[in-house]
Amino acid sequence: MSRQDGRTPDQLRPITITRDWLTHAEGSVLVEFGGTRVLCAASVQDSVPRWRRGSGQGWVTAEYAMLPRATNTRNDRESVRGKIGGRTHEISRLIGRSLRACVDYKALGENSVLIDCDVLQADGGTRTAAITGAYVALADAVAWMRKRKMCPGDPLVGSVAAVSVGVVGTVPMLDLCYTEDVAAETDMNVVMTGEGSFVEVQGTAEGAPFDRDALNQLLDLAVTGCEELTLHQQEALRA
Repeated sequence: MSRQDGRTPDQLRPITITRDWLTHAEGSVLVEFGGTRVLCAASVQDSVPRWRRGSGQGWVTAEYAMLPRATNTRNDRESVRGKIGGRTHEISRLIGRSLRACVDYKALGENSVLIDCDVLQADGGTRTAAITGAYVALADAVAWMRKRKMCPGDPLVGSVAAVSVGVVGTVPMLDLCYTEDVAAETDMNVVMTGEGSFVEVQGTAEGAPFDRDALNQLLDLAVTGCEELTLHQQEALRA
């Protein structure tokens, strides 16, 4: 089966990871999953949240936001509305959890890395693109810290990447664009380490419930996709 953009069901969209996209951030990446573009900026602080002080351990957290015209129609800024939406909170927490899966807090020392993920253009899979790009921004920020001897060790114990999968019609598909996402019977986001372990699996039956066979097919697709994304991350960090 060929998809509307010519891909096969098990094929990622074109992936681009551009480092050093911002001048001032200690780590910054523009990540592109086809038409989805997310700017990830990692900022280093030589302090930790109050509840972490005196522990000798660092902290990594993230914030997610979408520009007003990232989608087909303009959305008001949440800062103007005066309230952060539930979806924004959920995705911010997901990105933070995902990144912390590859961090040794003690090796980070009492330092924090805050990662801002801003969606410039949305065409499905914004949270998975954000996680994949945020890891590269985090790696650059950690390299910046180690060069200045801010860390007592190497804080990165692995890598993380994420991809969406879903059943569209009756066909399991990898890396859904927006039109596929809204038509999907089942929609799932999968976060994995570079070593192949699962960090998080978020799956929902939007239409008919899915069985174990469908779940296994989707997870197999996600594993293949995350393996390829890990290679893209490694290639970007070597550049």
